[in-house]
Amino acid sequence: MSDLPAVPGPHEMRASNADRERFAKILHDAMAEGRLTVGELEERLDSVYAAKTFGDLEPVIRDLPVAHAGRPTTQPAVPQAGVPSARIGGRGTSSSAIAIMSGSERKGPWTIPPTFSAVAIMGGVEIDLTQARFEARETVIQAFALMGGVEVRVPEDVTVHVTGAGFMGGFENKVLTQGPPGSPVVRVTGFAMMGAVEVKPPRKPKKKRREEIEEE
Repeated sequence: MSDLPAVPGPHEMRASNADRERFAKILHDAMAEGRLTVGELEERLDSVYAAKTFGDLEPVIRDLPVAHAGRPTTQPAVPQAGVPSARIGGRGTSSSAIAIMSGSERKGPWTIPPTFSAVAIMGGVEIDLTQARFEARETVIQAFALMGGVEVRVPEDVTVHVTGAGFMGGFENKVLTQGPPGSPVVRVTGFAMMGAVEVKPPRKPKKKRREEIEEE
């Protein structure tokens, strides 16, 4: 009888990117509900993205009242038909933007991960997706505004859905765009207290002054 290698238990199974993103979303939701502070969120997200096994992930949400996060993802993701290659692909270059009595922005050429956190406390955050690429076809932006504002700029070739709760504040969608089939989908959600989360179209190019035109 040959010796067979031991089958690893569920906690020893290697974690996939999808597993990490599911746990990251649980943490973002917990922060939006007031269960975690911004510092605790950042610390736990570092642990999530550094996790190698499913057993490394579970302790991160052990003290949160959430349902079982599920088993490790074993099936490969099914590629979406018609996905614009120039928009989707690559690894996220930034997972959060935090402004506490200050300002923070993410704009220009950058890659946004499947879950992004925007926190504005008596400050402002600007997220410009005009030149951005997307790690996944669907992206969730978790926004939290306390006496501050979060502004999201969305181009026409991206589908956007806006939800969220407000107390003496609110969420406003000034875009209402429906991108072409296979285009990236962005969901903006979260909580605004005495603050605002606004989704707007891209900024219009500044017109050249007459003096600049004459010089050319």
